[in-house]
Amino acid sequence: MFKIPRIPKGQSYTRRKYASRSPPIRVIRFTMGDKSTSYEYTVALIASHNVDIASNALESARITANKALSNAGIPYLFRLCSYPHEIVREHKFMAFAGADRLSQGMRKAFGRPTGRSARVHTNQKILTVDVNKDNIDVAKKALKRASKKLPIPYKIIIEEKSK
Repeated sequence: MFKIPRIPKGQSYTRRKYASRSPPIRVIRFTMGDKSTSYEYTVALIASHNVDIASNALESARITANKALSNAGIPYLFRLCSYPHEIVREHKFMAFAGADRLSQGMRKAFGRPTGRSARVHTNQKILTVDVNKDNIDVAKKALKRASKKLPIPYKIIIEEKSK
């Protein structure tokens, strides 16, 4: 059985005005490749569960897929479709000798902002690659590689673009 790491629960926590500091988003670029060319097909990586994906994982998947596509030497347009809006909080405990006397336990355990994540829903596109018909296999392999960096099972679908 595949264990889903972070199932989103409760209200979204995105208001930076309440956070003491807003953690940076690790994703550097959301669109890569040749934007001027028109493509015939879209190959998309789709989430099969509701999950929160850390921005570190999204950036790692982006780098992996983009490297695979650029090394193949094909024209492509690669997009990261989910944006890490969620602020992830963590209640840090002290972990050393005598910490039980110093720690407050779970008193005022709101947590400090430690990172960002993207809230992804079932059947939502995470990554898309626009390519021509003869390069569909390369795009599928690139997305399959990128999916290894994400914490969920996935589906890869191929859509023909309407003209």
